[in-house]
Amino acid sequence: MAPDDESRPSDTMRERVPESSRKFWLLLNANRSLVALGIVGVVFLALALIGQFHPIGTPALFAQSDPLETLFQGLLGSIITGVTLVLTLSQLVLSQEQGPVGDQRERMEGAMSFRRDVEDVIEEPVSPAQPSAFLRSLVKLTKRRAQAVEDAIAEIDNESLNEQVEAFVENVEGNADTVRSNLEGSQFGEFDVVFSALNYNYSWKLYAARRIQAENADALTEDADAAFDELIDALELFGPAREHFKTLYFQWELINLSRMMLYASIPALVTGVAGILYLEPAVFPGTVFGIRTLVLVVSAAVAVALLPFAFLLSYILRIATVTKRTLSIGPFILRETDRSRNLDWGEREAKSGDQAGVSDDS
Repeated sequence: MAPDDESRPSDTMRERVPESSRKFWLLLNANRSLVALGIVGVVFLALALIGQFHPIGTPALFAQSDPLETLFQGLLGSIITGVTLVLTLSQLVLSQEQGPVGDQRERMEGAMSFRRDVEDVIEEPVSPAQPSAFLRSLVKLTKRRAQAVEDAIAEIDNESLNEQVEAFVENVEGNADTVRSNLEGSQFGEFDVVFSALNYNYSWKLYAARRIQAENADALTEDADAAFDELIDALELFGPAREHFKTLYFQWELINLSRMMLYASIPALVTGVAGILYLEPAVFPGTVFGIRTLVLVVSAAVAVALLPFAFLLSYILRIATVTKRTLSIGPFILRETDRSRNLDWGEREAKSGDQAGVSDDS
């Protein structure tokens, strides 16, 4: 029997992730600068509401002690320490780009060797230079080789095998067409390239192809067996290609994060120093739109001082989410799904609770 659609993990990352669509958009697709501004906006609103409705009243509350100076002293020290620490860690991560000429030559030879392997299978003299085009050529290759498997199986009189291959090839073709369309025109540095690659569930396809081949070894002809081997080879090339570009994207994002934290640290430091030296509660009497002016000023100052950490949080949320979904390369079981069995041929085992899924990012 063919793999049941309900037992097969979904192709797109969004469908494989149990989070709500809004949470998923916030973690991955949303612009990181807008997420950071949203974080400081939430901090501002929360502090403004707490200060406005505090039962003691803001002027009386601040008159009881010296909380403002203590607050901004703590923020100033945190800004300097936090930004310095993050930039140091980023430099350590990026230090692999530096090294003696021998190490750089090994990296070059590894990259060129992989490109030549891809050129051999895609039958092109030179593989594409752009990451999106490179991944697109591999996706196109897997679709073409899946169709070759279907053509080879058509000669075999085995209804169960034909149903399995038909469902499998249909999945490969549909997923490949969607991913190729999404990769079209994408530029490296944008999350779209990595996100489109994550939407190609190559690990399940690799597992399914190997399982179909193994379970029907006696029925396969020599041509069909060779077609399966070629498809598996193509899927195995997509894995390291995706991981390579994912790693490069993470380095790109760490550079952007370092730069954004440096930019944000300047107004944060100015605000922290100004809060210590010049902020006096008596200077801000009255209200604005019914809210005490002092509450608005202090809330805004704290929000600006936290801007570097808001950028840190917004970037790390995306990097950590992608890393969690792609911890392993190849068809390994790393997380639970609501599938009773992720690939069965009509023999699903009913189980209470969740069962693991087959995919590094499924």
